[in-house]
Parts: sequence; structure tokens; C-alpha cells
Amino acid sequence: TSNFSFSRNCSEEMAVGNHSTVTEFILAGLTEKPELQLPLFLFFLGVYVVTVVGNLGMITMIGFSSHLHTPMYYFLSSLSFIDFCYSTVITPKMLVNFVTEKNTISYPECMTQLYLFAFFIISESHMLAVMAYDRYVAICNPLLYNVTMSYQVCSWLVVEVYMMGLIGATAHIVCMLRVVFCKAKIINHYFCDLFPLLELSCSSTYINEVVVLFFSVFNVLAPILTILGSYVSIIASILQICSTEGRSKAFSTCSSHILAVTIFYGSAAFMYLQPSNVSSVNQAKVSSVFYTIIVPMLNPLIYSLRNKDVKLAVNKVIEKR
Repeated sequence: TSNFSFSRNCSEEMAVGNHSTVTEFILAGLTEKPELQLPLFLFFLGVYVVTVVGNLGMITMIGFSSHLHTPMYYFLSSLSFIDFCYSTVITPKMLVNFVTEKNTISYPECMTQLYLFAFFIISESHMLAVMAYDRYVAICNPLLYNVTMSYQVCSWLVVEVYMMGLIGATAHIVCMLRVVFCKAKIINHYFCDLFPLLELSCSSTYINEVVVLFFSVFNVLAPILTILGSYVSIIASILQICSTEGRSKAFSTCSSHILAVTIFYGSAAFMYLQPSNVSSVNQAKVSSVFYTIIVPMLNPLIYSLRNKDVKLAVNKVIEKR
């Protein structure tokens, strides 16, 4: 019995050792239907071009327009930078999948993509919370706005946003690097996401799941509570305004942010809170498209089409040209 146990342990260790040297994965992509490959490639290429032009255009316009040098637009330019970056982390590799028969990604590239995606998606979550706090101060404490939201405070808030992204992404990637992959190397997704990767593990993922749960409190629950708390106070302040015009003006400064928050958290919640069964895999892919590809495109459109200051800046640029 002891000899059998010894040989079994040795064979298991050899198996783990062989499977732990994974060099590449295969991304299954968004769809396997050949007739959809070209239309989807053209569609997402157009979305990515709009995303790049919109977000870089927003950053440039805010940088060169002196009347947009306020805390709200400082945070908006940071949000545009985050949207541009994490869209660039995901979309180009996704486009490759539409024009190649077998879309492979090396192990280092996969871990890098996961790390950058986690960093920017966590940063976006906290940036939306910071923008909600900025609106809270502007509407509930307008007389103290310039003091409360000084340049130093805004800079520190942005630094803290990126620090939260750095800490969260580092924790996830460190736990992922200890995972042993010994199942099929096909990732049933169009990018290296956390849960599709964990499905390929043959080692224990308990630590990874604990880390996800722990950091979800800081990176999901805390920003959501901050946003909800800010808007409860904002709504209470708006209701105290006597004039209809004053209420409308106060609410208009928040409407773009509310829409951006609803789309971001709504699509992410639909992706991660639905039951994990085989029939929901394709639904999960479609919903993840919204917060990884569509949301970065919509944010600059939302803030430009619904904002008079941005429209004024665009008109000035056009008049100068």
C-alpha cells in the first residue's frame, strides 16, 4: 500500500509539473460562426476608432481649453485616459480573433492583459466614485467648492484611484501566477479574464476566490456606496431649490455621470452576477462587450453631447480652424 501511495504521489507531482509549464492559450473569441466574423470585425473596428478619437479628443480638448480647467473636467480627462487604455488592452487582440483561424496568446501576454485590464477597470470604478463626490461638493457645498476641491486634493484623489487599481490588479495577478493550468488551454472568452482562466485550473482556486471576494468590497461595493450616498445628498439638496430652472441646472450637471455609472455598473453586474451555467456563457460574453468595449466609446459621447461647456469648446476649436 505504501509503495502504491508513493508511486501515485510521484505520478501526480509529475503531472502537475508537466501541466504547469503552459506556454500559450487559445482564445475562443466572441463567436464561432464564420459568416459573422467579417461583419463583427468591421463593427468593432469602427467602435475602436470612435473610442480612440473620442477619448483622445476629449483629453486634448480639456487640456487646451482654459475654461475647462476645473476639477470636474480634470477627472473627466482621467476617465477618458482610463477608457482609452483598457479598450486598447482588449479590442486589438479581439479584432485579431476575427481574421485568424486560431487566435493564440502566450502565457506572459495573457497575464499582462489580465493585469492591465484589472488595473484600469478597478481604476474606472473608483474614478466614477470620485466624480460623484465632486458633484456632491459642487451642489451641496458650492461656497466651499474651490477650497474642498483644490488642485492638490484633486491630484491626490487621482493618485489614490490609480493606487487602488495597482493594489487590486497586483493582488489578482499574484494569486493567478500560482494557479496550475492542466485542463484544456482554450479560454472560452475573447480576452484573458479572471473567471474564464480559473475554469482551466486543476489546482485549488480557493485563495483566488477569497481575494476576489475581499477586493470586491473595496473595488465594487465601496465605490457604489459612495456614489449612492453622494446622489442621495444631491437629490435632497436639489429638492430644496425653489426655482424649477435652478433644479434643472443642478440636475443637468449630474445627468451625464448618472448615465455613465448606470451603463458601466449595469453591464458589469449582468456579467458577474448571473448564474454560472453553460447556457449563460454566450450571454456573459455579450454583456462583457458592453463594459469592455462599448462603455469606453459611449463615455466621451455622453459627456460631449450632454454638456454645454464641451460643446462650446468644440465650437471654439472649429471657429479657430
